Amino acid sequence: MGHREDLLEGAKRCLREKGYARTTTRDIVAVSNTNLASIGYHFGSKENLLNEALIDALGEWGKELEGALAAAMSQDGGALERFESIWSRLVELFANDRALCAANIEVFAQIEHVPTVRQVLADGLEQGREGLGRLFGTVSEDTDQETARAVGSFYQALVTGVMVQWLIDPGRAPSGHDLTAALRQIATGLMWNGGTREPEPEHV
Repeated sequence: MGHREDLLEGAKRCLREKGYARTTTRDIVAVSNTNLASIGYHFGSKENLLNEALIDALGEWGKELEGALAAAMSQDGGALERFESIWSRLVELFANDRALCAANIEVFAQIEHVPTVRQVLADGLEQGREGLGRLFGTVSEDTDQETARAVGSFYQALVTGVMVQWLIDPGRAPSGHDLTAALRQIATGLMWNGGTREPEPEHV
């Protein structure tokens, strides 16, 4: 590999080992076996290098996520069994790349100051809205676009929320089994109430 590729790989390693804010130029140079001048020549600044490395790493993680979801959906069983399998695999992904998940959340707090990364993440969210519903098996080609987008946004909220809970307290974060039990209870509650709110009491 050339210096540019070496720097990107080194920056991705630093993101996983040290996080976004704590990574220094010397850290990247040390693990990539390059030099400080190479960062300026190829990327202009350490921030530009880290941003590109994070975008690259998230793209790789997204492919792993897509593969895990596709593998879970291919298993035999009913909808709830597949739902639990999907979430169990997602939690495994969080465990296998905890540091990258943490770096991702770290960037969220600085997103106003890194517009390039913000745009990439926004584009990724939009693509995810289109695909997550299909991957979870709750959206088909016949589903209208507005509904498919809403379903995808719902799954995105779950993925992000579970990831944050897992990062903060993995011992008590919800498992695939927990989320399936919750979904079953929510669905039962909605059916019990007929999907409508109870009438408000009249005021005298």
